[in-house]
Amino acid sequence: MRFEFGESPAGTIGIEWELALVDPTTLELVPAAPRVLDEVADPVGGPIRREFLTDMIELVSGVHRRVTDAVADLADSLSEVRRILGSDVVLLGAGTHPFSEAAAQQHFDYPRYNTVAERNAWWGRRMVVFGTHLHVGIDHRDKALPITAGLARFSPYFIALSAGSPFWEGEETGFASQRLMLFQQLPTNGLPFNLDDWAAFEAYADELESVGMAKTPAEIRWDVRPSTFGTVENRLLDSVPSLAELGALTALGQCLTEWMNRELAAGREIGWLPEWFVRENKWRACRYGLDAEIITPNPARRLVPLRDGLTIWLNRLEPIAADLGCAEELAFCDTLAVRGPSYARQRAVFEAGGDVRDVAALIVRETGAPLPAWAG
Repeated sequence: MRFEFGESPAGTIGIEWELALVDPTTLELVPAAPRVLDEVADPVGGPIRREFLTDMIELVSGVHRRVTDAVADLADSLSEVRRILGSDVVLLGAGTHPFSEAAAQQHFDYPRYNTVAERNAWWGRRMVVFGTHLHVGIDHRDKALPITAGLARFSPYFIALSAGSPFWEGEETGFASQRLMLFQQLPTNGLPFNLDDWAAFEAYADELESVGMAKTPAEIRWDVRPSTFGTVENRLLDSVPSLAELGALTALGQCLTEWMNRELAAGREIGWLPEWFVRENKWRACRYGLDAEIITPNPARRLVPLRDGLTIWLNRLEPIAADLGCAEELAFCDTLAVRGPSYARQRAVFEAGGDVRDVAALIVRETGAPLPAWAG
């Protein structure tokens, strides 16, 4: 399999934001994506794109250096989608829809999507999930795999802050991110493997192709993966509703990537954690969100409350955020940790006596808003 790692200036960012389309009265998923796509110039490579399901749309930013510009780019596309839809359909930014039946939804009739649906059978019919994907430019291919592994090590922070899928088909699952639990069931999905160098990665891709597991680089669906754009793509995040959350998580991804880039450029190694602990940390963050206790590379303190680890890293990244012009966005990660990510806000509605439709109504109200509902 040919995998050309493209050229992308270091530290540049791009965001992909998947949103559900729902009826404003029933709040059920509705297959309104064709209506949007018929009105845009390029529904495959443009800023408003087709995705797997007919009841979802993907908004894709351009390449930017500043988080605020990337988020503003998405906000403009969101406004265009709303103009096309009018008042007949509204948008919902969460990892899963709180109550619509997954098997009742339809995917687009497109070869790659048809393969996903046919090959994965029951699991394929449950891929009604919505994510946020972050791209950060890497200045040299040799850094791509170490940074891929490094971002995977930091997966608990991205998961806990973005988690917004505690409900599935009307049931409270007990997980902060049910989406990731579903998504990792498909072949080539899940956390990346630790590979020594680019030659080992190309050999891995060739082996997948030789046995029919993947035909293109896009079918290597790791949670964090090198991209042909010359970026490392972080796919750990649930779709988030508010623009402030988009900015905060993008800033965290940009700053951590820049920290690793500087460490590698200085000849230092990025802290390493065995794969089995990385996988355990992912599971703990999906299950418990911010209340997880995670495993660290520090032998003197192997277990740390996720909230404490997040505070340590936010403080450590402050100078980098200042350099990149995203200090305000990075600081909002701490606000999220204190006041509650989407999964916590959804549960608060439910635990206060609301039902899953009230939960969906909250998410719709927050989607595209400057701030989460608790922030005014």
